[in-house]
Amino acid sequence: MEAFYRTHKYLVEHVESPVRRLLMDEIDWSQRLIGIKGSRGVGKTTFLLQYAKEKFGTDRCCLYINFNNFYFTQHRLVDFAEQFYRQGGRSLLIDQTFKYENWSQELRECYDRFPELHIVFSGSSVMRLIEDNHDISDIVSLYNLRGFSFREYLNFYTGNNFPAYSLDEILSNHVAIAQEITATARPLEHFAAYLHHGYYPFFMEKRNFSENLLKTMNMMLEVDILLIKQIELKYLSKIRKLLYILMNAAPSAPNVSNLSTEIETSRATIMNYIKYLKDARLLNLLYSNGDDFPKKPNRIYVHNSNLMHAISPGNVDKAIERRTFLYNALHARHKINTGQMQADFCIDQQHNFVYQKQRQQTKRDPNLFYAMDDIEVGAGKEIPIWLFGFLY
Repeated sequence: MEAFYRTHKYLVEHVESPVRRLLMDEIDWSQRLIGIKGSRGVGKTTFLLQYAKEKFGTDRCCLYINFNNFYFTQHRLVDFAEQFYRQGGRSLLIDQTFKYENWSQELRECYDRFPELHIVFSGSSVMRLIEDNHDISDIVSLYNLRGFSFREYLNFYTGNNFPAYSLDEILSNHVAIAQEITATARPLEHFAAYLHHGYYPFFMEKRNFSENLLKTMNMMLEVDILLIKQIELKYLSKIRKLLYILMNAAPSAPNVSNLSTEIETSRATIMNYIKYLKDARLLNLLYSNGDDFPKKPNRIYVHNSNLMHAISPGNVDKAIERRTFLYNALHARHKINTGQMQADFCIDQQHNFVYQKQRQQTKRDPNLFYAMDDIEVGAGKEIPIWLFGFLY
């Protein structure tokens, strides 16, 4: 146990978290079992350690553990939690949950046996934490940690503390909001860089971002998809090939028959692979209202623009990059479907959005909102596209 405390103390004292994630204030920390889902690379470990540092410091009532530790190959989580609990432990933070075989059953046992113990655990976005784990489905509070928003990225580089805004606030008051932000920062000076390398927080590390992202993408495939979904290793090359084809074609309507022939597998398997890639947050699927998986999506988008630059460095179409950003930013809190009236996207079955590179003299459709590129402040229903990066 002392070895775990020493590791916890070291990690908490050395965690670097220059940007406070908005999710920290959205979680109801009074809940006794909290799950934090997120794709590989978005900062789940740092988030847990940041919470420990902010709330407990190095107080021994809180302990961070990682199931990477070989200790848990021979020791049960329940027994470890009991020992921690008896020594006064009250907050247990668990990382890499999927690497422990009976994690959901034992979390349930911990919940039932130790009434004053609070457990926060992290999980891959590929894991169906509620649907496949009935042991905890009635007791867990589940939250999603996403990559950095443009707001968080801008705060990091400018030293500001800009708040997030709801979509309704942006639609109704975007001029005043943009004027307030641009009074102390120049968003357009940072926006292109964010689209290139700002979504994953390891842009703050002194390593080659693109190489790091490529390694992370491969880990998503090899661990988050193959291991968690229990797919044989021999199929990895097919999934990698499919991902590359879809990313280079995005945004496009997939031809499942052609993909089935090219990947040399069945149509049903292609659709399952696409779903897994979506769950890993490598792709986004755009459906018409009322449709969903297992139907074929109308269009497939890359999940975020950073991935586009990793796959096709120096060859990213600007308009597609901006639409990819817009989808990802809006998708964080809203339901997105195929747009109506020639719009790119329809949000919450209510608002239709069109991306536009520059202002035009033609009459505007009053039923559409225009996400405008290369402007700091909009007017009417013309909204700077970068401002949608302030939704979280």
